[in-house]
Amino acid sequence: MSDPQTSELVATRKHLVDDVLGWWMEHGPDPQYGGVRTCWDNAGKTLVSTYKYTWSQGRWVWLMARVAEAARAGVLDLDPEPYLQQARSTAAFIRDHALLPDGTTAYVTDRSGTPKEPVAGQGISVSVFADLFAALGFAGLAQLDPEWAGPAESILLAAAQRIDAGTYRSEPYPVPAGHASFALPMILLGVGEQVHRATGSARSLEVVRDSVAAIEKTFLRGVEVVEMPSDAPGRADTLLSRHRAPGHTLEALWFLHHAADLAPGTVAADPDRLADIAIHACGLDWDDEYGGLLRFVDSDGGVPAGRRTDDGYEALVVDTWDTKLWWPHAEALYTTALLSRATARADVADWHEKLYRYTMDTFPAGPGEEWIQIRRRDGSPLDATVALPVKDPFHIARSFLLLVELLHEDANEATEVQ
Repeated sequence: MSDPQTSELVATRKHLVDDVLGWWMEHGPDPQYGGVRTCWDNAGKTLVSTYKYTWSQGRWVWLMARVAEAARAGVLDLDPEPYLQQARSTAAFIRDHALLPDGTTAYVTDRSGTPKEPVAGQGISVSVFADLFAALGFAGLAQLDPEWAGPAESILLAAAQRIDAGTYRSEPYPVPAGHASFALPMILLGVGEQVHRATGSARSLEVVRDSVAAIEKTFLRGVEVVEMPSDAPGRADTLLSRHRAPGHTLEALWFLHHAADLAPGTVAADPDRLADIAIHACGLDWDDEYGGLLRFVDSDGGVPAGRRTDDGYEALVVDTWDTKLWWPHAEALYTTALLSRATARADVADWHEKLYRYTMDTFPAGPGEEWIQIRRRDGSPLDATVALPVKDPFHIARSFLLLVELLHEDANEATEVQ
């Protein structure tokens, strides 16, 4: 392995263990009630609420289980037991408090686990994403504790059925009328692949393959992923139809690559095509003035344009398009590293190096701290809420863990060759 790769492995592993995981293990766990406390301000200094969003709780279960696995395998120099304990206690918190009799999950509970309505009169179960992140967490833990595999699959299949029937809800961002949403097959693919690894079941495999087929049929156009296409007459010129979210694209690309063996003969099994899509997304989204990835862009790049329809999601795109967020950058780092390895393409490797420099120069909050996750276009901190009123414990740690595992594998292969 080359010296630059060695340096990246050492730096990435140190940042993950000492800063990201170190901060979360000190500030996140709730020893009294179980689960993780995520309602921190952007600076990570003030806990603004003790509410627990199932979306974040499920993600925490997956992350803690995977860190425990990596520690057991010697990829991370950590004691796996505290992480496994966190995975188990938080999974139990979800099972005991957030799972509802109809197979859905509560969107949010109070600290002790009592479900709450996020908006009075709108119900307790308002997001299929919360359901699917619970399934993801259970699937991750099932790799170590197999009894969680059944609940993971049950939640996945129920959510997939609701999405197929159009009876799902998707707070905090309802899908605009007349539009499809790339987020739905994307999340089904990512969760379905993990559930299938835990269960090996035919039904979870069907979810994965159906999701890949939906992406290819509805959302993928050459090297471009359309975030919210519409086949309704007169909508092609709208801002909703024209806007792109390249961060979603870049995250979905590694979902596809990880599912390559489950969907042969599809885009998932074509790493060069995935690399072409990644190059297009990075180029479309890169901010030439300040560097970094923009949250939203127009299909031609730059400021989202198109006819306005006064939709709430449209307002989100217009108001926040130029922010710099933690999760697209974290996901892009892993995707470009993964596809560079899979294809040996210099253009993908160049994007990875460019993204790594910008990300590490911009987001980390300092030694022993996590990231200041939400930034203005110029990279300065922005006190704002994205999706949920939480400091997300997932994207950074997951991407850095996967990146460390990838680089660790490369290091072992290089040693064997020598």
